Amino acid sequence: MFSKRTRWDLTVNHLSQLLACKRRRGEIVLDLTESNPTRVGLSAAANLLTPLGAEAARLYEPAPLGLQVARAAVAADLAARGLDVAEERIVLTAGTSESYAFLFKLLCDPGEVVLVPRPSYPLFEFLARLESVCVAPYPLVYDGQWRVDLWELRAVLDAHPRARAICLVHPNNPTGSFIKREEATTLLKLATERDLAIVSDEVFTDYALGDDPDRFASFASDTPALAFALGGLSKSCGLPQMKLGWIVVSGPRDQRREALARLEVIADSYLSVSTPVQLAAPSWLALRAELARPIAERVSSNLAVLRESLRTIPQATLLDLEGGWYAVLQVPATRSEEQMVVSLLDRDGVLVHPGFFFDFAREAYLVLSLLPPQEVFCAGVARLLRTLE
Repeated sequence: MFSKRTRWDLTVNHLSQLLACKRRRGEIVLDLTESNPTRVGLSAAANLLTPLGAEAARLYEPAPLGLQVARAAVAADLAARGLDVAEERIVLTAGTSESYAFLFKLLCDPGEVVLVPRPSYPLFEFLARLESVCVAPYPLVYDGQWRVDLWELRAVLDAHPRARAICLVHPNNPTGSFIKREEATTLLKLATERDLAIVSDEVFTDYALGDDPDRFASFASDTPALAFALGGLSKSCGLPQMKLGWIVVSGPRDQRREALARLEVIADSYLSVSTPVQLAAPSWLALRAELARPIAERVSSNLAVLRESLRTIPQATLLDLEGGWYAVLQVPATRSEEQMVVSLLDRDGVLVHPGFFFDFAREAYLVLSLLPPQEVFCAGVARLLRTLE
């Protein structure tokens, strides 16, 4: 009766069962996985809801690519970051997941392949499968700094002649690594040679931890290959509940024009972006720096706590991170990651992500969100590190 696309193993894993049990019993759990800014004391001020009551929101005027006023606001925000993007190259969506869905529809026939980084965003496979698309991972490697293994990426492309796109996360979630200029040049050359598109998820770009002259700015800029840069209110303004994302289309003029025409038909088939949210977007984007500042300060503060706590714990290594909201710890593989995180939750009341959740190629890694309130983060890190002593 049901589609093969949704034939998932829906069995609840041991960690989720244990967490649900503890919460039913009212036990305190120090949650170091929480990455929702509206649930960690970083909720936006109540007056930010005021623009949703605009009188113009009473009128429904469908605009498949998005209302002009909202697209212009996104273009202005990109300009403030140093990116010259015409609003005609911007497509609005109801969030980044929908952006991926639209692009997989645009680029792939059923059974074709998109390349995705490993480790990375855990929803790639679900989003691709829902569009009847396959994923093939290419590795990020760590030698004191994360980088794309370009040799292996070529090998993956050779093994998958039906590949249609290379997906990037810039900066990566959870490694926090940015694509460098040299990498971007090679990736764009590969995409041009092999008739591929680049899909670059850039939702965390506002949370860079310092400057780097080698960092590639954005795939929203003019590119020699067809490229799509993704952004959204969820991360840039800390407003995940407002469900507004965008796709910036770059590349050769003819390819760009055809991509936009096809995306318009796809978007017109759904018309999923809320009118009130689009009308409110200019007000929110005008406050982006103000809204992002408390998040960036929380990330920086918790990262400093983590680094200081690790000074006397040689068993755990904080891998280099350049941005984003997560930290990755490499710990001794004396037990499986699953055993570690279950034991940590069961005995110490601390919840962290195992590395396999983000598809790390080997063990043992633990992934921590840097967004929890500092008192929760400090207590949770202290308990976690005690288990490693």
